Amino acid sequence: MTYCVGLLLNRGMVFMSDTRTNAGIDNISVVTKLRTWNVPGDRFICLMSAGNLATTQSTISLLEERGVATQQRKPKLLTQPTMFQTAKLVGETLREVISYTNDGDGGGSRFLGSFILGGQIKGGRPRLFMIYPEGNFIEAGPDNPFFQIGEHKYGRPILVRTYDSDMALEDAVKLLLVSFDSTIKSNLSVGLPIDLQLYETDTLEAGHRQRFDDRDPYYRQISEGWGDALKSAFDRLPPFAPTRAEG
Repeated sequence: MTYCVGLLLNRGMVFMSDTRTNAGIDNISVVTKLRTWNVPGDRFICLMSAGNLATTQSTISLLEERGVATQQRKPKLLTQPTMFQTAKLVGETLREVISYTNDGDGGGSRFLGSFILGGQIKGGRPRLFMIYPEGNFIEAGPDNPFFQIGEHKYGRPILVRTYDSDMALEDAVKLLLVSFDSTIKSNLSVGLPIDLQLYETDTLEAGHRQRFDDRDPYYRQISEGWGDALKSAFDRLPPFAPTRAEG
């Protein structure tokens, strides 16, 4: 299992992903699930994955290699005219990989994958998409300004209650770390380290990139502070007072 979030703001986008992958309780490892491509002044693209690791890695490899001659360095992924066309390419490639992986296999559901794609191409606005195993996708907007893939239910409430499209990127990082901390404490299949990628609107440049582990002072401050804040808020709520039934 995994947990990835892509958050769309007026000032840019924030991407965050855990790195845990496991094939049983005694086979746990760390794998990056957040990939970026940047052509300064032209485009920035971020792709996060969840699902079967072989499926998602094969999809990314095809995106990077397909249509690229030996002497060329620019994959087809970096030649699409719009983010919509980029999402379409990712979806088609994912569907193709799942199709041939599952060919003749009765347990095809084991080989599914999904992606969060975000970025900006020169001449267009920042856009964020969630891409399903079937290859189709939906786009973020005012009514759905963030996407989650993987184990999302534990970290969703804080996003729904706190998100503000005008919030600073730094505040969005704090919000997502709280969401991840809640998820990590609730599900052993999601774990540290956490990868972060920032993008600021219209820069067409990759922003700050960072990895948080259990020794990171800011992550520990957020984790401990959020626990203390919840306890304090709980203590301030009025106590239950039984009411007598009339009659």
